[in-house]
Amino acid sequence: MSDLHIRGATPSDIDTVLRFWRAAAEGTSISDDHDGVARLVARDPEALLIAEREGVIAGTAIAGFDGWRCHLYRLAVHPDHRRQGIGSALLAAAEERFVGLGGRRGDAMVLDRNEQAHHAWRAAGYAPQPQWSRWVKHLAD
Repeated sequence: MSDLHIRGATPSDIDTVLRFWRAAAEGTSISDDHDGVARLVARDPEALLIAEREGVIAGTAIAGFDGWRCHLYRLAVHPDHRRQGIGSALLAAAEERFVGLGGRRGDAMVLDRNEQAHHAWRAAGYAPQPQWSRWVKHLAD
């Protein structure tokens, strides 16, 4: 993994990240547009983690901390780079960030239908909490 470099995203990465998510991520979100990602990068430049190999994005994770809880989103590894430790490296970087910010517990948004992701999250020590459900209200189109 010495050829893997993990860094925070910059505004110049936004369009490349959006293309990467279309190829590598399961599902889409209302925030998966240039303006949504630009707001994230402007508000917290270290939250969007990018794993690169030879200058090409191999994986991403959003490690957001609101001062109270640590939230993980968009853990995605390109299909050509899966099962090579990139997801684990991104999670380790996210958890290191959280600990440095004083976070105590990480939670992850994982699609119910994404069985492959379930195995990866469990291997990393995460588990679903069946007593909780995500409640959502869209605030914009």
